[in-house]
Amino acid sequence: MPRPTDRTRRDVGPAATWPALVAACLLLGACTGPSTPDPSAATATSPATAPAASPEPTESLITDAVGEHTAVGELVEGFPTGLVPVPDGAEVLVSSAEQLENGQWRISLNLRTDQDVAGLVAAVRAPLVAAGFTEQADTPEDGLAARSTFARGEAGELLVVGVLDRDGVRTLTLGGTVAP
Repeated sequence: MPRPTDRTRRDVGPAATWPALVAACLLLGACTGPSTPDPSAATATSPATAPAASPEPTESLITDAVGEHTAVGELVEGFPTGLVPVPDGAEVLVSSAEQLENGQWRISLNLRTDQDVAGLVAAVRAPLVAAGFTEQADTPEDGLAARSTFARGEAGELLVVGVLDRDGVRTLTLGGTVAP
């Protein structure tokens, strides 16, 4: 194997190594943090990181006031009991009935009973079907024992019923829009 001669060696003098040295310093300098910590920066152990006080709410989400179209513990005035009667033995929790500009009523009813799920749904279904509503029995969502949708006519009347069955007590929620 031939030995390198002086002609094949490259002369690497200080002028040739200077750019490489500057590039290496810049790259390595970018990989390190500041040599002294910034006193204004908070650290995990500094007392400046104490939890901030939680903002105080300016208003309650639940109020004691009941709207003019709502009643607690009873049926509100104007609730269409001929269309949606309260099943025997059921306790009304909340009801509402509000007449809309187009003459329809937006209603809701929440009640509690120890009547079985099938009997409760049948008690709600019978007067609605007799009034011309058609039922679409829906697959209940998780947590619900029953769910049905009732629709009638061209006016867009629609009621949705859900029944929760928990600890031997059924809670029925009904809501939607009906014509007078």
